[in-house]
Amino acid sequence: MRALWRLARLAPHVLHGLWIVSRHFGRMTPARRHERIRWWSVKTLRILGIELKVSGQASPAGHLLVANHVSWLDIAGVHAVLPQARFVSKADVKHWPLIGTLVDGAGTLFIERASKRDALRVVHQTAEALKNGDCVAVFPEGTTGAGPGLLPFHANLLQAAVTTNVPVLPVVLRWYEPGERFSPSARFIGDMTLAQSLWRIASAQGLGIEVQVLDAVATEGRDRRALAEALRALIAARLG
Repeated sequence: MRALWRLARLAPHVLHGLWIVSRHFGRMTPARRHERIRWWSVKTLRILGIELKVSGQASPAGHLLVANHVSWLDIAGVHAVLPQARFVSKADVKHWPLIGTLVDGAGTLFIERASKRDALRVVHQTAEALKNGDCVAVFPEGTTGAGPGLLPFHANLLQAAVTTNVPVLPVVLRWYEPGERFSPSARFIGDMTLAQSLWRIASAQGLGIEVQVLDAVATEGRDRRALAEALRALIAARLG
């Protein structure tokens, strides 16, 4: 019953978000859009019974945000804290029912991960956004992991920050629930479908996400691969 009640409340909230994106985002100032993104994300977590813990803070823009990746809800967790972040996401997310329209409306940059040519296009697009003072967010693991252990960090998109000499902002995401430092309910791995993941999350009791915003890391003179390894080590150390 808990899951059904939460999903029943989530449906109109998602439709409300779609209405805001399609009817109002085009006329809003960036600050107003960020305000609505934060509101929608915080309420999404609250409806699903997810506790939000936050530590650290960041400047409002002008950096490349790098985070570990556990769940499709990571974006809502980050947007609840840093609504100005424009995510780089795999292209098939754009075609997810309802969710695709919402993330597209939030300014997401989509990438065909299997295409080197498309990756280069997104690097240039990201660099341009950073030069314009935007905050661009990436998951350098490229896919979701189990939580406690990190997958290798891909360095390609970090080149955008190195080229533009923009700092990188490491963000640590840790999903937890009672008796589990790293939540199994939040994991979105293997052959799990979006519907299955949503049901597990909605059914969970005491689920939470901790968002740790670390100090910015300078990129001047850095090699992107060495930078990727340093960021991975930094986030891994905070995950413990």
